[in-house]
Amino acid sequence: MPYKEYKPEKLYYSIGEVAEILGESTSLVRFWSDSFPEFVRPQRNKKGNRKFTPADVENLRIIHHLVKDQRMTLEGAAARMKVNKEGLDHRAEAVERLRGIKESLMEISQLLNSRF
Repeated sequence: MPYKEYKPEKLYYSIGEVAEILGESTSLVRFWSDSFPEFVRPQRNKKGNRKFTPADVENLRIIHHLVKDQRMTLEGAAARMKVNKEGLDHRAEAVERLRGIKESLMEISQLLNSRF
């Protein structure tokens, strides 16, 4: 599932917003947040709800790319992130952009097909 358009404009994102950005369930975001404490450190508000920073969201996007797209285990994804975080940022960003391009091309194709 393609990522929702995301621009790090806010200071904090709710777990629901992060789930929507990733196209995943809130329970999976919560699980990844608990499984990757070195990379995802959400703050808690007075009610105890998680509030994710833009850096947390970026790390969750990388985790999503490794686990869902690359089909890595959680341990493998954590090891890869420790070794090469910078390169992963660029790969995850490239995959996201390519998904957006594919979506745009599919919309154009549907428009063309409906006219002929």
